[in-house]
Amino acid sequence: MEIFIQLMYLMAFSLAGDSISKAFGLPIPGSVIGMILLFLSLQFNFLKLEKIETVGNFLVNNLPILFVAAGVGIMTKYDLIEDKIVSFLLICVISTIISIAIIGKTTQVIKRKREARKEAKKNAK
Repeated sequence: MEIFIQLMYLMAFSLAGDSISKAFGLPIPGSVIGMILLFLSLQFNFLKLEKIETVGNFLVNNLPILFVAAGVGIMTKYDLIEDKIVSFLLICVISTIISIAIIGKTTQVIKRKREARKEAKKNAK
């Protein structure tokens, strides 16, 4: 029963995101809005992580399975994208490089700030 309740929490956020997206005619998918709402709820302690942790871990551990349908969909419509495949691959490579660079820089900044805080605490003693 606990897993069902946890799944219902996630579904409620998804439904809320879809409702907001449709009600305001936003160009952002409802699932993305739902994820943002879930993040904000966890960040501001409206929802405790323990209330969704088991289902969340299950979904993250089985994430590759969720991409199978998208991959099959692309393969069944390959004739429609065949002439644009080079553009798609180029976009994927460039966006991956940009993402890695941004994540790396962000990690370095956070690490420096944490080390500076540790050093300040150490010097304060």
